[in-house]
Parts: sequence; structure tokens; C-alpha cells
Amino acid sequence: MDGKAILLTQGKLDSHDAKTAHGLLRGTDRYQVVGVIDNSHYGRDAGEVMDGKFRDIPVYKTLQDFSSSGVTADYLVIGIATKGGYIPDTMREVIKEALERGLSVVNGLHEFLGDDPELNLLADKHQVKLIDIRKPRLKFQLKFWDGSIAEVKSPIIPVMGTDCAVGKRTTARMLVQAARELGLKSDMIFTGQTGWLQGFKYGFIFDSTYNDFVAGELENAIVTYYRDASPDIIFVEGQASLRNPTGPGGAEFLVSGGADGVVLQHAPGRKYFGDEEKLGLIPPLATEIELIRMYGVETLAITLNTMGLTETEADRFQHEIAQQHGLPVFQPLKDGVHQIIPLIQKLNA
Repeated sequence: MDGKAILLTQGKLDSHDAKTAHGLLRGTDRYQVVGVIDNSHYGRDAGEVMDGKFRDIPVYKTLQDFSSSGVTADYLVIGIATKGGYIPDTMREVIKEALERGLSVVNGLHEFLGDDPELNLLADKHQVKLIDIRKPRLKFQLKFWDGSIAEVKSPIIPVMGTDCAVGKRTTARMLVQAARELGLKSDMIFTGQTGWLQGFKYGFIFDSTYNDFVAGELENAIVTYYRDASPDIIFVEGQASLRNPTGPGGAEFLVSGGADGVVLQHAPGRKYFGDEEKLGLIPPLATEIELIRMYGVETLAITLNTMGLTETEADRFQHEIAQQHGLPVFQPLKDGVHQIIPLIQKLNA
């Protein structure tokens, strides 16, 4: 591990804007998470705020409160994803305070801390680091797609979604854990900042990569993992969705990444893309399955994000979707995902 971390969510801990924090609260091999700074949910356990499960990770109102607790940390991690990737002014003040208190700051947003002269001076003064994990690599370091994906014989399974922020990474991580528990060698190719923060070794950050190189970087991550480890199953963290109008979530995962099958994550309680009416209705699930098939890949299973649904509603949707589409349907946080692994193994049978 790199050290102890406290997460900054500033009133967003109970929303899907805090998906970075949620991922780290569910598990990370890179940091030991020792607390959350959130001025709306302080005094509670972070896990209970997130999903009702106690995780013994306290929420503090301020960094001063955290420091007074006697617990120490090495890093402050920005735990939210903002629209446009900008750092809110209220967070900037907390970041300055963190630097003054001797904490390095880890930032997965599109606005880079390293571009701010004041923050650089503070970091230098207090001998700590500003870590911008979304900062693009130099072009000469990037790969074009070259067809080497054809040498990969392990099943390649992207976890796609019908919208942004529906839990694709969480389900992919659970699938890796399920495969390992069944004695299989497996890992997830990360494609976002939270996957890096969780400590996954192979991958790249999709939305900070020059478009010409996205296909090649995806291929390279998969092929490098295959050459290094000869895995039994390779899972790939999908991004956005094929039809969300606000950002790419593309066919690269299906075509350039040599997908052998898809696990499709869906939020049946969500009507509009991004929960915003102006972004348009999420198309029927059947059309998403058919669109994936048109790219030459079959959907193996559907996994449900049940946020906003009662347990009864979630169970009803699970039954109805299974009946309508003739596919196995799971609620990962309730059912687990172990039953999906044999479906993948049949691909090479």
C-alpha cells in the first residue's frame, strides 16, 4: 500500500457523484482508508451513509476534526467526480489546508492541481505532493492499435453499462474476486481514475487519453496483462455507455478490445441518462442488448444497480428482466456474481 488516506466528498457522500469515494470504501489495495471529510454526513460511518453497511470508517466534518481524532493520514484523496471535472472552490480551501497539514493530495479530476501556482508553492513548502492521476501521458508514450489483441486466448469480458455511474467498476471488481475465489487467475483492466486508486496494475485512463490512441492503449493493457500472467479470464472496466450523449463509452471495448462476451450493468430505477431529463430517455434494455450483438458480441448476463429501489421493487425488476430477455440477471450487492463465472468459462469449452 502507498499509505493511509482520507477521502474528501464535501456533502456528496450519499450521491453517485461520490463514485470515486464509493469505490475506495468498497476496497482498495493502494490505500488504507481511515476516514471521510463530508460536511453533511459527519458523525456517521461512511459505509452506512453509502449503502447501509457498517465499515468502521468515520465521517468527519472538517480536517481539523479529523486531526483532533488522533488518526493520521498520508494522503487526501478527492472522492467526487464533478461535471466537467472542475475542482469546486469549497474543496480548494480544504486542499490548501491539507497541504498545510502535511498531506499529499490525490486528484482524479480533469482540472490539475499541478497547474495551480499557489498549490504548488504550498506543496513545496510542506514537502508533500500534488498527484494528478488524469494528467495525459506524452504522445510518444502511447500505443496505436496493431492487432496484437488476436494473440489473447483468455476470455475478454468488458462490463458495459446502459448509463454512466451505474456501478460497472464495482461489478467488474466483484467478478475478479469471484473468479479468484474459484481458483482462477483473473484481473480487471482499469479504464478510469478509481480503478487506478484501487490499485489495479494494468490499464489506462480512458477519458484523458488522446482519442487516436484509445484503441491502442486498451489493446496494449489487455495484451500486456495476458503476456505477463496468462490469466484465465480478463475483465475490462467499461466507461459511460454506448448511447449516453454526454461522453464516450465506446465501441472500442467491444471491437478494439476483442470482447468475447459482455456483462451489462443496468439501473432499472433510472429513467433518464444521468438522471437528467434534458439528456433524454435511456433506451429500452432490449435495444442495448441488440446493439451490442450488432457489434458481434453477446450479452452473457445482466447485473442490476438497484439504487433508489425498495428490495421488493428490485426483486420484481430482476424477475421481469430475466423473463423478458431470457438472460440470467443478478443484483451484485445482494446476490454476488459467482454464478456468472461458469457462463464465461463455457466460452472456451
